[in-house]
Amino acid sequence: MDKVWILVSDAARARIFAQEAGERGLVELAGFVYPVPRRSATNGGGAHRATLTKGHGRTGHAGTQLEPETDLHAKARSSFARQLADYLNTGASEHRCDAIELIATGPMLHEIKAGLSASASKMLRHCVARDLTHYTGRELHERVEQALQLPA
Repeated sequence: MDKVWILVSDAARARIFAQEAGERGLVELAGFVYPVPRRSATNGGGAHRATLTKGHGRTGHAGTQLEPETDLHAKARSSFARQLADYLNTGASEHRCDAIELIATGPMLHEIKAGLSASASKMLRHCVARDLTHYTGRELHERVEQALQLPA
């Protein structure tokens, strides 16, 4: 029996569905919500934060340089992608699925794929860069089916 796990994700929420061979319906296995970090007014508040450091700049002399702070959203996305990849890796290693299909926004798709184990990567059938997280019910099922159709 062929059981496919389908992950639908963006950087803040994800759902994992199972689909049995020969069946059209999707059964939701898990839902994930990852809160996007927000900067507080007391913590700089601006969209662009940086740290001044002493060091050697391009001019070759000691001086003050502006070092950009790592983007909090990128860190959050990486952490969430690792959480999702871990769930898929566990399912693959425990033989709870036979194939994996990913539908996610471009940056998330890349990060989730990078976090997959060798066994989960072998099960990967389709990867589609698309955001379907805001759809529900029958419309979600139809959009998933359309996204996973291969060109003739």
